[in-house]
Amino acid sequence: MNVTFEERVSRHGARIGIASLDAEQSLNALSLSMLEALDAKLHAWAEDPAIACVILRGNGPKAFCAGGDVRRLVDACREHPGQVPPLAGRFFADEYRLDHRIHTYPKPLICWAHGYVLGGGLGLMQGAGIRIVTPSSRLAMPEINIGLYPDVGGSWFLSRLPGKLGLFLGLTATQINAHDALNLGLADRFLRDEQQDELIQGLLQLNWQEQPAMQLNSLLKAMEHEANQQLPEAQLLTRRSIIDNLLDVADLPSAWRAISALQNDSDPLLSRAAKTLAAGCPLTAHLVWQQIKRAKHLSLAQVFQMEYTMSLNSCRHPEFPEGVRARLIDKDNAPRWHWPDVANIPEAVIEAHFQPTWEGPHPLAGL
Repeated sequence: MNVTFEERVSRHGARIGIASLDAEQSLNALSLSMLEALDAKLHAWAEDPAIACVILRGNGPKAFCAGGDVRRLVDACREHPGQVPPLAGRFFADEYRLDHRIHTYPKPLICWAHGYVLGGGLGLMQGAGIRIVTPSSRLAMPEINIGLYPDVGGSWFLSRLPGKLGLFLGLTATQINAHDALNLGLADRFLRDEQQDELIQGLLQLNWQEQPAMQLNSLLKAMEHEANQQLPEAQLLTRRSIIDNLLDVADLPSAWRAISALQNDSDPLLSRAAKTLAAGCPLTAHLVWQQIKRAKHLSLAQVFQMEYTMSLNSCRHPEFPEGVRARLIDKDNAPRWHWPDVANIPEAVIEAHFQPTWEGPHPLAGL
């Protein structure tokens, strides 16, 4: 199952639930069984009056969670070419239900987001009530590399970032550090990597029966004060005006050209972003443009419903399997995109990603 659960009793009798992703070799990539186990346990802890607080963390020093187990999804796509494989319908439904549960959790849910926090890992983190980053944190939505798109609520949190920063992150897979995450509202607290045990011990000392929110805030505030000297230098907001001007364009092909032209720029962050996009999936870029545009006035539930539709359709089209093959399976880093020219992708192909693949009510209608 690769996820473990424990409960620790606090000094005053309340219990703290700790869920640990435990697939260190794969950087805690999320499998279907992990999603199901997490959702079931979080539901049970939400209903249990003895559980006062929940911690979600990842084992190993390198990553909280580096995304979903897309290799198995692609194997299923290859077995059902041009169709939606049954595994995809189940995987994405379970993942988005879990993400939605975290976003709406009725108790304090603390996510310790150290190391790589990518794709599905960022989706888990963003829903948490208290999102902790550390000096090692590297947050990104890297789906442009594999022909998918920033799902797991990416439409929600990218569309709500200042200016064009969400569009930029979705198109370029740029990794942001802890300071960036705090500046952009993608994290709430900064602690040192070695403070996790101290945090847990602090939680166990709280009296969860008397003003727990005030006590929890005081604990985190004191710990953060100790950690602030290790806060890395911010890198994204200082470039906001450049990025906003760069992406002040009317359509996606123009945005693609504007960023790609910076491959030899003297700014290493912009140069790396340009190279990533230029080697990325043109269809994904169109989906990023559309999802951010469409999500601005959607509710959280509607965002997950839209993304479910997009994800199933991504499994029907060739770009996602090809991207995973090139980047993660064969690792030749030479994807042969079916639509290699960003300016010549039929509008009907893009629009098809937003059309239901099922009959009857939406499978996530209950969110």
